[in-house]
Amino acid sequence: MASEHSEGAGADTTALALKILVAGGFGVGKTTLVGAVSEIRPLRTEEQLSELGESVDDLGAVAQKTTTTVAMDFGRITIRSGLSLYLFGTPGQDRFWFLWDELSQGALGAVVLADTRRLEDCFPAVDYFEHRRIPFVVAVNCFAGARSYGAQDVSRALDLDRGTPVVLCDARDRDSGKEVLIRLVEYAGRMHTARLLDSVG
Repeated sequence: MASEHSEGAGADTTALALKILVAGGFGVGKTTLVGAVSEIRPLRTEEQLSELGESVDDLGAVAQKTTTTVAMDFGRITIRSGLSLYLFGTPGQDRFWFLWDELSQGALGAVVLADTRRLEDCFPAVDYFEHRRIPFVVAVNCFAGARSYGAQDVSRALDLDRGTPVVLCDARDRDSGKEVLIRLVEYAGRMHTARLLDSVG
């Protein structure tokens, strides 16, 4: 989380930048979401999938996927005047999870992308953020041909803590992705305020 001060014509304005993680299983749409909402050209650290990776990367549900994120994706979006989000897309495979601790430092919250065709792939991300008490929302990326489930169904299937938001989205659509981020910022703000009040109560 960072603040930037700039002087205008006779008035000071404070620009607030919040760090957000975009996490989830392999091939669930993290890079797509960051790219769709970012107002700058996103930084991507993708490599071509190789035959060597077939033994560790399950391509069953993402047969057309040809690249994978090996470090992070980075993008930026302005939610409103004075409020920007810095988006850090995490790698999805188990072998890159050592990067998550570094990426999560200073994060306001996280978006956990989910695919209902393989919902179990987002369990590690849900567990990670729950154990570290990092506020998160689950965003169900609605893939074509996938069976549709309601938010309550997904919440029960993932055994989410009460109140954890579940939203349906299209990771390819900028407006849909922006709505997910707004829900996260609102939810994380409430969580941080409640914890602050508890600490001084």
